[in-house]
Order: sequence, then structure tokens, then C-alpha cells
Amino acid sequence: MHTIEVRERMDQAEVSAISRLLLAVSLADGHAPLGEHNWLDLVQGGRAGHVAVLAKSRATGQLIGYAQVSRGHGSWALEYSVHPRYRSSGREIGEDLVRAALSQVSRGGGGHVHLWVPKPDAAADQVASSNGLTRGRDLLQLRRPLPAAAPPPGPRLRAFRPGRDEEAWLELNNRAFAWHPEQGGWDRDILARRQAENWFDPEGFLLAEDDGHLVGFCWTKVHDEAEPPLGEIYVVAVAPEARGRGLGRFLVLSGLRFLSDRRLGVAMLYVDASNATARKLYDELGFTVDHLDRAYVADVEPIPAEGD
Repeated sequence: MHTIEVRERMDQAEVSAISRLLLAVSLADGHAPLGEHNWLDLVQGGRAGHVAVLAKSRATGQLIGYAQVSRGHGSWALEYSVHPRYRSSGREIGEDLVRAALSQVSRGGGGHVHLWVPKPDAAADQVASSNGLTRGRDLLQLRRPLPAAAPPPGPRLRAFRPGRDEEAWLELNNRAFAWHPEQGGWDRDILARRQAENWFDPEGFLLAEDDGHLVGFCWTKVHDEAEPPLGEIYVVAVAPEARGRGLGRFLVLSGLRFLSDRRLGVAMLYVDASNATARKLYDELGFTVDHLDRAYVADVEPIPAEGD
């Protein structure tokens, strides 16, 4: 048996307990249980709309499950984890965590929800369906060995300059990803959170310029915590007006060259399974599917105000 507790703010002891649970899940599953947006909300105190849901053993008070919901750009992101030792009853724990998180979305005004599950299985399908969510986006993690082919000729490429390039980059990113629920709608605060992370390296944040105008970028990331360390094409985009010129290939190969120069042996990236154009490019560049993450979706109604 377990209890469910909801938190908008947590003390350091609770954050540490959650971090230990997530580490146990990561070691058991070989995959980080929280996406980066939600992880940063947890360890940096959370943005407006951030709510944590804790499942605790009724007998011992031990934390055995965790869910987190954060308001994003036009939607809510939801993830949950159950400690590996409690997965024999994990579906019930997962169902209760998700149910409580969706209730908080309703209290927060309702809206579209993405429940992200890495490497989904039948139990995840059941947790989602029991709470009224249906299958939505599938996100593929692709990998390829390094080194890769040299990039073709392209525009001038330079490193991101902290304190100078933020506004121009945000403008391009938000135009390029206007359709995207996670990558679109970034502001200075969201970008600053990434820049404050230990992995941030402006030398690996490559900007492409044409006549002094920003026309694309390839932002790389190194996962030193992986064994062996793993390079990532973290975000890549081409300005809408510069598409059709082969800049995507140039940018990805430039990012792969940067990661290879860091003596990394494997590179990864994420792509929507439905993005046929990007998948064709990545196929041509030698990427193959490592695993799939899935978003389950629902539109949650708000709780009516008093007197409605």
C-alpha cells in the first residue's frame, strides 16, 4: 500500500530522495527517467506550473514513486517513475501517480498533456489508458559511430558567444521550432538554465552565418556520465528562409566533427518518428534506431471556478 503526496515546492532532503530514486531507475533501465526540461525544473526549483507527486510506502514512508508535471509552451509535460523494487505493483503506483498529476493540471487550468515514457511497454500502455491518455508522438533515439564524413562546404561557422548571441539565437530557434511543444517558445530564462549546466560548452554550440545573418545552428552536448561518454546532436535547425540549400547536412556533419575531435566514439540524437525529411537525412548519415520514447496525450478539462 502507498500514499500520494503533492508538492509545488520541495526541500533539499526531498530533492535528494527523488534524485536517488531516479538514479536507481536509470541504472535499472539504462535510460534517464526524466527528460532534461523536467530534470532542470526539479533541481533548479521549478518554473510556474511545476508540480511534483510523490508515492510513499505506507509502512515505511520510503519514496517508491515519483511523477512530475510542468507547464510548457502550449502544453504540459508529464513523466513518472516507479522504483525497480516496487514494480511488481508498479502499474497501480504508476496509475495513481499519473492520476494525481493530471488532477493538478486540471487545477492549473487544464490543457493538452504529453505523458512521456522511455522504452514503453504494455504496463505503460495500461497506465496511460487507465487515465484517459492515448498514444501520441513517438520519439526515436538514433546513434552512429564516430568519426563521420567531413562536412561539405557551407557558410561561416563559429562558436556561440555567451552574453552576445542569446537574442539572435532565441529569435531563430523560436521561428524554426514554432510548431514544437518542447523546443519552441524559449526565452532568456530557459536558455540561461542550459548555460548554467555543467555540460554547457559554447565551443560546441555552432552558429552558421551568411552575410552576418544567423542561418542555422548545431548545438552539441557531451554526456560524460555515460559509460563510455556519449556525444549528442542536442538541437539542430535551419532558418526557414534558408531551407533547401543542404544546410542541415552541413550542420549535422559539423557537429559530428566537433564531437569526434573530442575523442568520442558514438553520437546520438532524437527525432520525431513522423519527421520523414529529417529521418531520411539521418539515415543517409549512418544513424540507426537505438530505442523509442513515446508520448501519450490527452486534453484535460479545467476545474470549474466557484459559482460556475
